[in-house]
Amino acid sequence: MRAVWLREFGGPEVLVPGPAPDPVPGPGQVLVEVAHANITFVETMFRATGFGPFAATLPVIPGNGVGGTITGVGPDVDPARIGRRVVSTTGGTGGYAERVAVDQGAPILVPDGLALDAAVALLADGRTALMLARATGLRPGERVLVEAAAGGVGGLLTQLATAAGARVVAAAGGPRKVALLRERGLDAAVDYREPGWPDRVRAAVGGVDVVFDGVGGAVARAAFDLLDRGGRMVSFGLAGGTWADVPEAEAAARGVRLVRPGGTPDELRALTEQALAEGAAGRLRPLIGQRFPLDRAADAHAAIQARATVGKTLLDVR
Repeated sequence: MRAVWLREFGGPEVLVPGPAPDPVPGPGQVLVEVAHANITFVETMFRATGFGPFAATLPVIPGNGVGGTITGVGPDVDPARIGRRVVSTTGGTGGYAERVAVDQGAPILVPDGLALDAAVALLADGRTALMLARATGLRPGERVLVEAAAGGVGGLLTQLATAAGARVVAAAGGPRKVALLRERGLDAAVDYREPGWPDRVRAAVGGVDVVFDGVGGAVARAAFDLLDRGGRMVSFGLAGGTWADVPEAEAAARGVRLVRPGGTPDELRALTEQALAEGAAGRLRPLIGQRFPLDRAADAHAAIQARATVGKTLLDVR
């Protein structure tokens, strides 16, 4: 089968397409014929440095999220599962390939009415956005600042906050991304690369009640300073290169809560199923901003690393 190999850590060019043995589903496993592979920012960091939650020995086929059709099962798995459309995590590796064998409990059925590529776009980002929205307890009328709002998670958070009745200010890096956000009819959109962007947030809504921090670093610090007493801040990304540096004691002194969401495997699976259901109902609409064929995985990583992407980036395998 065709796959993409990581044989050394480094720049995007270390992702090299090549042949790989066809996986064979063992006991308790199913074989997924991959149509689309999800790419996350964490995977670009793993490729560059080995950093991340994926325990892997090089060489390895990267990729932790796929969507496709079950085409084979292990000797002890119900063959009725063959032919089902699913999305699945892979355990951290193996996703940038035409086929992958996963534990039979990993795949999640894609509901009727939801395209497979949209389901892959919601696999990680939809679950994350729902978890963050739930953890912050969004309420009608609250003022919500979403950083990295043109990204996969950020774009879904703007939808969830709007649906909750919040006033949403979207922040993104660069005029192209800000223009995209303004087309969505949000209360305000600002470019966090421009000096004085917090003043534009204050001019639009005053202070804010909730910050969804997808950038970290100095942007997160400035966003924290916008919070009014009783506000909440949750960090979900570090597009700026570092996590938010906001001490718990400082937050407590200001009457602000730093939210640390989490969940059991069963809870995370339920959130993924909810995200797919919301997508099928048209209430969550992922933006697939870029698509690359499997053998151009290096170009996909380069685009993400250059902050040149909007929404979700997918590898189209078939």
